[in-house]
Amino acid sequence: MKRRTLLTITSLLTAIASAPAWAQVAPSASEASAYSGLHAAAHQGDAAKIARLVAQGAALNATDTRGRTPLHVATFARQREAIRALVKAGADINRLENDRYDAVTIASVADDEETLKLLLQLGASAKQTTSRYDGTALIAAAHLGHDGVVRQLIAAGAPLDHVNNLHWTATIESIVLGDGGARHQATLKALIDAGAGLQLADRAGQTPLALARSRGHSAMVAMLEKAGAR
Repeated sequence: MKRRTLLTITSLLTAIASAPAWAQVAPSASEASAYSGLHAAAHQGDAAKIARLVAQGAALNATDTRGRTPLHVATFARQREAIRALVKAGADINRLENDRYDAVTIASVADDEETLKLLLQLGASAKQTTSRYDGTALIAAAHLGHDGVVRQLIAAGAPLDHVNNLHWTATIESIVLGDGGARHQATLKALIDAGAGLQLADRAGQTPLALARSRGHSAMVAMLEKAGAR
């Protein structure tokens, strides 16, 4: 039974770690070519056209078949001037699409620090619960080892110890879904320095230190021990 349980957990970890961009779906080439109105202007980064369409009464928060608004599309496409224009016109900067991702999480998963910086400057929240995992942008970024993104989100007040429906925090994800390399180490350091809880355990009762030891992430073990983790 114990072996079966371990195999199940291993399979789950593998599936999650290999999931493309945490199940986010960017507009495909065919979808983008079929866009019209604000969605097309957002994808193309045409801020002037966005202003004209808004003046003509275009719906700022209209959605495509996956619930993506023009702002989501602009974020996927890294069209920052389009993002500015949409937000200035009154677009909902914190709206979730059908898979429950907001623009902040989309930029975070893409490791797009410049777009994330802009979104946060424009008033986007780093505190939302997002994704099918009931996670946060911080958890997604920690999973992927996007250390610069993690630091931005922490500075913006992202909840350090949010627990998702897998019973993992950002700290735990940086360990169990990371490779133990330089970027995941930098991610863990940022979380430790910010005061993330180091005794919060996973569903099996394993603390971050125990998880790091079990995976042979020696640099992470040293950081956690130095910080007083048990």
